[in-house]
Amino acid sequence: MKVVLFCGGLGTRLREHSDTIPKPLVNVGYRPILWHVMRYYAHYGHKDFVLALGYRGDMIRDYFLSYNECMSNDFVLSEGGGKVELLTSDIADWRITFVDTGMHSNLGQRLLRVRHHLESEHEFLANYADGLSDLPLDEHIANFRRQQAVASFAAVRTAQSFHSVQCGSDGFVSSFGRIRESEFWINGGFFCLRKDIFDFIEEGDELVEQPFQRLIGRRKLTVTRHHGFWQSMDTFKDKIAFDRMEARGECPWMVWKR
Repeated sequence: MKVVLFCGGLGTRLREHSDTIPKPLVNVGYRPILWHVMRYYAHYGHKDFVLALGYRGDMIRDYFLSYNECMSNDFVLSEGGGKVELLTSDIADWRITFVDTGMHSNLGQRLLRVRHHLESEHEFLANYADGLSDLPLDEHIANFRRQQAVASFAAVRTAQSFHSVQCGSDGFVSSFGRIRESEFWINGGFFCLRKDIFDFIEEGDELVEQPFQRLIGRRKLTVTRHHGFWQSMDTFKDKIAFDRMEARGECPWMVWKR
C-alpha cells in the first residue's frame, strides 16, 4: 500500500527548529523524525511513499537527494577509501514521490493534490510526519478491512494533564482540579483510507473535520484504540523528550529493532 505523509505544516509551536528547517526534518537522535515515521511503515512492508510537501519542501527534497547511508549505518572502508561496503541499509528499496501541495494548504487540500499518484490504489495509508508510535499496523489495517470502513485512524491517549477550572459569572472559582488528557481518546493519525475518501472531500475541506463528519453520518469512519506508545513532536519539550528516550535506548516506536 502507498503511504501519504503530510509534510507541509509550518510547525509554529516548534520555533526553535522550524524557523530554519521544516518540522519533519527535526532530528530524533541522528535521523529526522520523518525518517523514523517512514522506517516504521517500511518495517511492515509499505515502502512506496508520497510526500505532500509545503513549508521548506526544498529542504526535504535535498535531504533525500543528498542521503548518505554511510552517515547512519555501519560500513567497511577499504582500498584506501575507494571501496565502501554497507553492513546495513536504510532506504535502498524505498520509492519516494515528492509533491508540492502548497505552502498554506490544509490536509484535505494536500490529499486532493496527490490524488493522481493514488489512482491505482483501492486503499492507501496516510499520516502526519511528526508522530511516532508502536501501533501494530497489520492489526490496524485488518480491523479497517474487516469493518468495511472508508476511513480509520488510531485513537490514542496522552500522558499530559491540565488544571480544570469552573467559575461563576462573578469570576469566583467554584472548583479547581487536575484533569488528565489520558481520560480522553484523541486522533493519533495513522490513517487507513479507501479511494472512496475522495467522494467525501470538497475543495477547501480539512480532512479530519468536514469529510470525517460526513463519514460519521454514513457509519464509514472507524478507529483502532491503541493503548501502547504514541507521541507527537508539537513543541520543543516534545523534542527533548524524544532525544532523551533515544539516548537511553528506550524507543518503543522502533518496532524494526524487536
